[in-house]
Amino acid sequence: MKTATALKAGDYLRSWRRRRRLSQLDFALEAEISQRHLSFLESGRAMPSREMLLHLAERLDVPLRERNAMLLAAGFAPVYAERNLEDPAMEAARGAIEMVLKGHEPFPALAVDRHWILVAANAALAPLLAGIDDKMLLEAPVNVMRLALHPRGLAPRIANLSEWRAHLLDRLRRQAAVTGDDVLAGLLQELSAYPVNGTLTSLHSPAPEDHGGVFVPLKLVTGHGLLSFLSTTTIFGTPRDITLSEIAVEAFFPADAETGRIIRQLAA
Repeated sequence: MKTATALKAGDYLRSWRRRRRLSQLDFALEAEISQRHLSFLESGRAMPSREMLLHLAERLDVPLRERNAMLLAAGFAPVYAERNLEDPAMEAARGAIEMVLKGHEPFPALAVDRHWILVAANAALAPLLAGIDDKMLLEAPVNVMRLALHPRGLAPRIANLSEWRAHLLDRLRRQAAVTGDDVLAGLLQELSAYPVNGTLTSLHSPAPEDHGGVFVPLKLVTGHGLLSFLSTTTIFGTPRDITLSEIAVEAFFPADAETGRIIRQLAA
């Protein structure tokens, strides 16, 4: 007799397979099981083992948080812990984040969680946030995406706002699609509705630079001049904790010599 938990687990598998745009045959080949067996698991005609669920979730690149939900749906205990960064077990990871942030100075760097909430930042970030109109955007928990694109946040000082906004929204759109996270979907809808007019772009933006088509820069108008940055994202390579798996470090590097000179001068 089919149980509700088995059917729910099958629904999870089907949903994530479709999210990855894989047919049953393609995924069965990828997971090295028969298409018939996969069909039985998705329909609830077969009860998946704990090991099989974890194997399939790994092949589908399901986020650790959702793997726990999938296990619970099948009647198994969760495998992945979710610790606070202040937990003693997270000391090494916390130290690694602090080392990366501190080591990146005098250039700005910050760490965010899965919903783009600010987790930590180095000392170089604060000066770039000076003069923001809406101080509530800087009150914890700070959503970095909202802070960047809100009309009373950084947006009026982003010289290439249309370009940077399109980059951030596209990134958020892909992240929401890959994770299936409703909070990210809601954030995307909110940010997409923000106006892009009434900024300082036309007053401060120099002639367009495509940087050879290599990257989209962040061009920020400051009292010290126009700063241009390129950004990188760093994640933990082999996380087994949910919190750790959802943290990303965003580091900003000077995109031109003048930006590097200004930042170093300010730090000195």
